[in-house]
Amino acid sequence: MDAIFLQTLNGLDKGSAYALIALGLTLIFGTLGVVNFAHGALFMIGAFCAVTMQRLLNLSFVTIDETQKDFLGNPLKVETPYVESWFGPDMGAAIINWSVPLAIFLAIPVMLIVGFVMERGLIKHFYKRPHADQILVTFGLAIVLQELVKANYGANPIPTPAPAAFSGSIDIGAALGFDPNVIIYPAWRMAYFVFSIIIIGAVFSFLQFTTFGMVVRAGMSDRETVGLLGININRRFTIMFAIAAVVAGLAGVMYAPINSPDYHMGMNFLVLSFVVVVVGGMGSLPGAVLAGFLLGVLESLASMNEVKNILPGIDQIIIYLVAIIVLLTRPRGLLGKKGVMED
Repeated sequence: MDAIFLQTLNGLDKGSAYALIALGLTLIFGTLGVVNFAHGALFMIGAFCAVTMQRLLNLSFVTIDETQKDFLGNPLKVETPYVESWFGPDMGAAIINWSVPLAIFLAIPVMLIVGFVMERGLIKHFYKRPHADQILVTFGLAIVLQELVKANYGANPIPTPAPAAFSGSIDIGAALGFDPNVIIYPAWRMAYFVFSIIIIGAVFSFLQFTTFGMVVRAGMSDRETVGLLGININRRFTIMFAIAAVVAGLAGVMYAPINSPDYHMGMNFLVLSFVVVVVGGMGSLPGAVLAGFLLGVLESLASMNEVKNILPGIDQIIIYLVAIIVLLTRPRGLLGKKGVMED
């Protein structure tokens, strides 16, 4: 039971990333009808926003410290980060330590701009084109973005540590009544899960309780009628594309300490996230979230040694097996609307 509970936590952690990326994919498909294969690249850009913030905060200048000598008796050259000189050693060190959460403030405007430029500059020209054309052009865009990141940051993963306050682990088992020191879980992974719940809740609240969100939901159901009412639905859908980019970017920012960012991390999540969207139901936001967490947990449970000893390699294919079963028995997905993908 302890092992199952721990693997379930691991699955919720991984499912959080699946759910956030799939949520953005579903927002784009539901509003614009576009199959966006560049969405994984937006997740990657968000992760590299965390890397960029870390590098910016660690920019330093060299000073001569007369109080310290090298082995030849010469004064030592000391590198001092600018933030420490501006805010003092203690405050400056604290700011550097919290570089990943602070990267959220960099990622939001960056992802808004990237999403807006992507939609206005490229995606809008493919609204009425076949899905195959959309997949080809967005997949090509994803490769271009990957190569740009590779050229500027290199091909190797870049460690991006979490704040020191979250560097340890939490004894979740003791808090839930299990034996102490049995279910130990990394604090940052738990923080990522909580963060994903907040973002998902914020997106659903925005769509459900704001006038803007209600118009968008109406436009998703009947775009032409909303347009006849004098509402510029295209502008609102462009904003939703940018919001979907922000969701993917924030998912990448907070995932950076869990999986060191590299230029192909977006592709690693993209295919799985599309499977999540299909299993949840094309265009269904609740379905994307449900399927994200469900498949994350199943993948984690399938990675247990007890399971792999019986079914070797099952952890590598479990998500695709579930997708096949769902598509054969319920083509519209778990929470998809009747008639979708059932022709």
